[in-house]
Amino acid sequence: MEHILRPIYQERASQSDTLGVILVTKREETMSVTDTFDAVLLIVVKAADMPIYTKHYLYEDKKMAMHVITEELLNKRLNIGLDRRIIDWIFHGKVMFDRNEYLSNLRLKLQEFPFLGRKLKTAIQFSKLIRRYLEGKEFFNRGNYFDSYHHVVDSLHHLARLAVIENGLYPEVTVWSQVKKLEPSIYKLYEELIMSNESLEKRLELLFLAIEFLINSRTHDGAQHILETMLSKDSWTTQELHNHHELKYYSKDLEVFVEYLIDKGYIIVESKLSKSGLVKHRHYKVDKDFATSEYVK
Repeated sequence: MEHILRPIYQERASQSDTLGVILVTKREETMSVTDTFDAVLLIVVKAADMPIYTKHYLYEDKKMAMHVITEELLNKRLNIGLDRRIIDWIFHGKVMFDRNEYLSNLRLKLQEFPFLGRKLKTAIQFSKLIRRYLEGKEFFNRGNYFDSYHHVVDSLHHLARLAVIENGLYPEVTVWSQVKKLEPSIYKLYEELIMSNESLEKRLELLFLAIEFLINSRTHDGAQHILETMLSKDSWTTQELHNHHELKYYSKDLEVFVEYLIDKGYIIVESKLSKSGLVKHRHYKVDKDFATSEYVK
């Protein structure tokens, strides 16, 4: 397979903006990692007109894919965790070209999983968890148990990823295999949801109690990234929070996350006069009584 694709990746490697090339071959036990393709070329470039460009190839009975991705989009996907296949490709793929040890340094960075990186990834997963839990509870209270079940499954997935991150690892494609070893209590909740003989209503009721407890026990760590960020200035508007270069990674869930932290007492709402004088602007600041020395830089 490598010799078939060599002319393609060598042409790319000769271009000055190419940072690295990784070849991933299909493994029978994890065919989905390559989307069932026999081989995948991941090519990282410094910049491009399109953040990601994909092309498919055919050779006899073999099918192959090439993905050209910009460094900026790759970093975003690694931070947000949108595409766990890429993590697998970076860790397990064969490096075919590595300009100035870009890929080697990236692998090392992923393996070391810096503390600041963990804070951001924890905040991303925690904010998603909050939204899914609250929406699921709302469906449950209205008697929409199937919709609630869907949100509880998602909540457990975010809890699973949080558990992996807390242990200093990246959530991989096989996240539940990781969680079974690292946090068996969360794995047990997942088993109870899908395998219990209790009625769906009873299963959901018990799971919401357990998830609420786990959320409360993780709020301090889950809020650390946003609170440290907000301590950099006295007061924030909603748009300023959305525009922040790191908070934008969980912008979709930011407002429900902030409201949750207001409810828990971590964030204070400040009212500011508007030009009309009829309504007031809503600004946000950290309640420093909750911002322990762990949050203060």
